[in-house]
Amino acid sequence: MTDLTDLGIAAIRDGVRLGRFSAVEVADAFIVKVSQAKALNAFLVETPDHAMAAARDADAARGAGELLKPLAGVPIGMKDLFCTRGVATTAGSLILEGFTPPYESTVSGNLFAAGAGMLGKLNMDQFAMGSSNETSAFGNVISPWRRGDGGNAPLAPGGSSGGSSAAVAARLCPGATGTDTGGSIRQPAAFVGISGIKPTYGRCSRWGVVAFASSLDQAGPMARDVRDCAIMLEAMAGFDAKDATSLNLAVPQWEAGLNASMAGKRIGIPREYRVDNMPSEIDALWQQGIDWLRDAGAEIVEVSLPHTKYALPAYYIIAPAEASSNLARYDGVRYGLRDLPDGANLQDMYAATRAAGFGDEVKRRIMIGTYVLSAGFYDAYFTQASKVRTLIAWDFDRAFEACDYLLTPTAPSAAFALGEKSADPIAMYLNDVFTVPSSLAGLPAMSVPGGLDKAGLPLGLQIIGRALDEQGVLNACLAIEERAGFVARPEAWW
Repeated sequence: MTDLTDLGIAAIRDGVRLGRFSAVEVADAFIVKVSQAKALNAFLVETPDHAMAAARDADAARGAGELLKPLAGVPIGMKDLFCTRGVATTAGSLILEGFTPPYESTVSGNLFAAGAGMLGKLNMDQFAMGSSNETSAFGNVISPWRRGDGGNAPLAPGGSSGGSSAAVAARLCPGATGTDTGGSIRQPAAFVGISGIKPTYGRCSRWGVVAFASSLDQAGPMARDVRDCAIMLEAMAGFDAKDATSLNLAVPQWEAGLNASMAGKRIGIPREYRVDNMPSEIDALWQQGIDWLRDAGAEIVEVSLPHTKYALPAYYIIAPAEASSNLARYDGVRYGLRDLPDGANLQDMYAATRAAGFGDEVKRRIMIGTYVLSAGFYDAYFTQASKVRTLIAWDFDRAFEACDYLLTPTAPSAAFALGEKSADPIAMYLNDVFTVPSSLAGLPAMSVPGGLDKAGLPLGLQIIGRALDEQGVLNACLAIEERAGFVARPEAWW
């Protein structure tokens, strides 16, 4: 029989429904796989009991002839940014070490209500601040990929959802939750050769998700292929009265609507995304993506997004500003870490707790955010960045008058070695150059694997769509997926 851990979400769901194997067999196979892959450091907490309980429920329902839930029999991984009742949630930070939520995030609750079991909580960049999973207080996640050109340096799995990307690519789970503030689903998906979609801002509830930048954070799925992402997103999305930014809209049937034909569709190629010194392999893959979509029936048009060059500077003002406000709640008083030196007063405790609990990148962004929000600089920085954000959104609106979707590379390079860029924050921030603009505009965007570079590492292509057009984004990615025929996977070394 096929190794059950080689199966994706759709194959597991359908196999359990048809009785080809039991949900317990699936859960057991993945639980064993997770326990054998500790070298990747993808999981911070393993929850085999949760996965097995959901599997037993699925098998019992099938045995009783009941209609199975949409994700019955499917075990998943949960990024450690989602609060999970009774299971430790740290956001990758020491300041939340030991925190066990008494409540369930809306997204994780939706997934569990759909029948999914949880294999564990996945490692991540601290408070989702990072692009390589090197800022986690609990150690780096290591990509399951290795360069095929003789280099054996451990590679970054992308970030901040690096534990999620590594776990899916290594077949430790068929799908995982991620969050995307400026590219933290799409960039790690591209680095490890899987698919991941950031839906329209507000499609998935932020309630119970540890906040980084509230006007940007959005949950989404990471899985082996486009269909699996559609299935998982259907379960995650939906209106939530507890989240003031949640969209009060019905959840479309994205899986049923999948269609790889691009006949009558126009694909925009933004000229500003052809950045200086872009690797020739990225440019070649982009051209290949254009050819694939043209083969699917699309018309290719060039469009302009003139304010793209201001997107990264605007993002790295707005996101840290919101982070400095959100992270003020971690003070050592109510939950998490408390550092109380002898003879310390309240202010001393605040300072000591935050100094010990926050990592360098988090401190850097808090200080940037506090600076741009200060009385003397608010108008000069935050107000101006907010205006630029509006201009970027207008750019997309105008571009979509000429096309239906945009095609771009996902990231400016393949995965880099751990430690290669961490000493230079600016070099690390540039990893988000292609993903940040759509985040600032709140648009749905997805990464799908397109091929390998000369070292044998995955490269991704990104589709950006109009607000609420997740279906179109999924369909365009499906057209690429079918033509790319990407089946490469990392060779197990762990």
